[in-house]
Amino acid sequence: QVLLVESGGGLVQAGGSLRLSCAASGRTFDNYNIGWFRQTPGKEREFVAAIGGSVGFTFYGDSVKGRFTISRDNAKNTVYLQMNSLKPEDTAVYYCAANTRLTTRDSEYNYWGQGTQVTVSS
Repeated sequence: QVLLVESGGGLVQAGGSLRLSCAASGRTFDNYNIGWFRQTPGKEREFVAAIGGSVGFTFYGDSVKGRFTISRDNAKNTVYLQMNSLKPEDTAVYYCAANTRLTTRDSEYNYWGQGTQVTVSS
């Protein structure tokens, strides 16, 4: 069982930055791959980024490559999503999720946080 709690969302102007955090419970955090997804009303959930457990491989969705950076601190059981050069189209609820497989498919993640709202104004 892994419990995930996101934080760091908020309102920011276009071009600004935010850093989201995903804090996890459990003593085997580095066994889990962590993904970030986002969703807006009426749309499917979109893959944003993922990071492997102990090795730390990273993957990004095409819409955020070069602007977002995912990282993790296993000592703190936390994964971060640094979001730079934010655009209004980045507005969404952002969720982190955990799985033992590194994948971009949301259906393959077993554990989810409650989400944090990010709003980018133009």
